[in-house]
Amino acid sequence: MPLTPDQIAEIEAARANPRQTLRAVSEGMEAHLYRAMPVLDHGFVRVIDYMGDDSAIVQAARVSYGAGTKHVQNDEGLIRYLMRHWHSTPFEMCELKLHVKLPVFVARQWIRHRTANVNEYSARYSILDREFYIPDPAQLAAQSTVNNQGRGEVLAGEESARVLAMLKSDAAQMYDHYEAMLSQDGQQGLARELARMNLPMNIYTQWYWKVDLHNLFHFLRLRADPHAQYEIRVYAEAIAACVRDWVPLAFGAFEDYRMGGVTLSTKAIAVLKRRLAGETVTQEASGMSKGEWREFVEVWG
Repeated sequence: MPLTPDQIAEIEAARANPRQTLRAVSEGMEAHLYRAMPVLDHGFVRVIDYMGDDSAIVQAARVSYGAGTKHVQNDEGLIRYLMRHWHSTPFEMCELKLHVKLPVFVARQWIRHRTANVNEYSARYSILDREFYIPDPAQLAAQSTVNNQGRGEVLAGEESARVLAMLKSDAAQMYDHYEAMLSQDGQQGLARELARMNLPMNIYTQWYWKVDLHNLFHFLRLRADPHAQYEIRVYAEAIAACVRDWVPLAFGAFEDYRMGGVTLSTKAIAVLKRRLAGETVTQEASGMSKGEWREFVEVWG
């Protein structure tokens, strides 16, 4: 069950008692507020709170940059200008707080984004639930032969079944031992802070994660990318769906300039200019490394 009965009751109570406010409100985000979006087999993402909207970005920029920005025809044009020229502080005026339930190994990858505020469920004080991420067979893949950080061919038949069986049995056994070690019901056992060390990385944890929009866009650019690991990418995609409704103008600019755009090096620009002039340019003549040239060709052919 992604949500506990207590969490469901809390959400229903919060949504049943709307209050008037004088602060900026995003109708798109209000539709997401408190609702849990299922992710993976037991996980979820839900919006706990947010601050600001597209107008907050514009307001901050016009205070910061003064009369010069008044020549921009509209808010969308200004936001696109800010995104195009890599301004950051106006986007930091918007913040988002999420409640996320996720496997521990995904959390350890996620926490590398150190620009957020995080408070995680503590297994020192509480007992973790018997919930593990067990991949869908379509996500069971061998190691890529060309990318040390990626997956290759999907496992099939007996090999897929063998791996799934080991994942399930190992997780169940580790949790059985975890329960057996704990001090509970008056028995002399191990402290929770020690018993947790034997739990598998696919057990679920939860946290509250608060981040400003500038750093959230950086997170989404990396984690919602098709090359990102599937298990964190689906969380990023769920968050992106909320952000799209929250700040549609900023998200549109983000999609255009960050997700859909490319950054060119000085050498790449020189190659494009030579190509436009009709010259055939090889990797050896470009001054780029083989890796740079491969990435260049993937985009420009």
